[in-house]
Amino acid sequence: MPLREECLWEKLTPQRPDNAALKGEVTVDVCVVGAGFTGLSAAVHLLEQGKSVCVLEAHRAGHGGSGRNVGLVNAGMWIPPDEIEAGFGEAVGSQLNRMLGAAPSLVFSLVDKYNIDCQLRREGTLHMAHNARGEADLRSREEQWKRRGAPVELLTGQACEQATGTKKIAAALLDRRAGTINPMAYTTGLAKAAVGLGGQLFDHSPVTRLERQGQHWSVQTAQGSVLAEQVVIASNAYTEGDWTELRRNFFPGYYYQVASVPLTEDAAQQILPGGQGSWDTRQVLSSIRRDAEGRLLLGSLGNGNQKPTWFLKAWADRVQQHYFPYLKPVEWECTWTGCIAFTPDHLMRLFEPAPGLVAVTGYNGRGVTTGTVVGKAFADYLCNGNPQALPIPFAPMQPLAGVGLRSCLYEAGFSLYHAGQCLRIVI
Repeated sequence: MPLREECLWEKLTPQRPDNAALKGEVTVDVCVVGAGFTGLSAAVHLLEQGKSVCVLEAHRAGHGGSGRNVGLVNAGMWIPPDEIEAGFGEAVGSQLNRMLGAAPSLVFSLVDKYNIDCQLRREGTLHMAHNARGEADLRSREEQWKRRGAPVELLTGQACEQATGTKKIAAALLDRRAGTINPMAYTTGLAKAAVGLGGQLFDHSPVTRLERQGQHWSVQTAQGSVLAEQVVIASNAYTEGDWTELRRNFFPGYYYQVASVPLTEDAAQQILPGGQGSWDTRQVLSSIRRDAEGRLLLGSLGNGNQKPTWFLKAWADRVQQHYFPYLKPVEWECTWTGCIAFTPDHLMRLFEPAPGLVAVTGYNGRGVTTGTVVGKAFADYLCNGNPQALPIPFAPMQPLAGVGLRSCLYEAGFSLYHAGQCLRIVI
């Protein structure tokens, strides 16, 4: 079977709504730009508080990084909690750690409340140490999170091997707060919830202009416009056009995934038997998880759209054979790539460039939970005006220098590392 370019999550979410494009003028309290995790979470929480809401999506709900996500419902950020508090200060940093530490619970509660069928698993995630340095990092993270009362545990020895299904990992940090989902199904469920609460959702409606008109904002598309008192820009890495400065405040990176056909052999049941998703401690990390039908999903940093399918298959074979050599030859079914908004310090940015206009970027690959939390925080802030609802304070927009060069250098480094893996120079 040839490896085809197709997002698995789209295939597994057959009843995705395809809404009409905006035509004419709509007047609402809040216009949300972008129907991903952030925008739809904002819409749902605004609607719950009695606001009228219109969501504009350039393609279809979940088209961008939300639907192409790995689907790890992680707690916290990539950066350890002590570093978060050192960078932001104790007051802001501890609030951010609390809000993102509880983020999986927010996702789970939305899934339960709106009966979203997204193949949710609540058994946690596993951060896997690929060498001694990685193990030391995980021990430090365990200590930091335990100090904050989090239910984390560093697995070693037989417990680690049984949980991961590989002898190549000496230690793995189990975070019981976390879980896994089908991210496209989660996004679709949020979209249906927003419409069910009375929200308006228009697909195929990229924004062409945003301007102030008296006490309102006019958000314009090719065939219509939305007049709103407040606007949430939630397009993140998929921000298109010159109508906003947001896309100059991050540099785009990519993450590709390769999925197998459903694995039915008995040996495959050894891989992550507890249902956790996982990723390793390599600088150019590999993610590993199973889906509800038993497929093996591998992923890593880089733009798979720029790589031939034989290269992606060779890379997937190498990672699979390294971690799970007991499997028979694996048949790889499909591959897809998503875009990530990176920032130099790996921290997100919240913006309020004008009253009634809020925006976010820079999730750095933690979109499921961070986007859900920020969407709710924006809704709460726009409803009550209290900045304490936000995980971090607003920052001034400061366009990054050399955005294109940064992206090219990152992509070149990722490609060289993956080539080294294929050639067995590194693993």
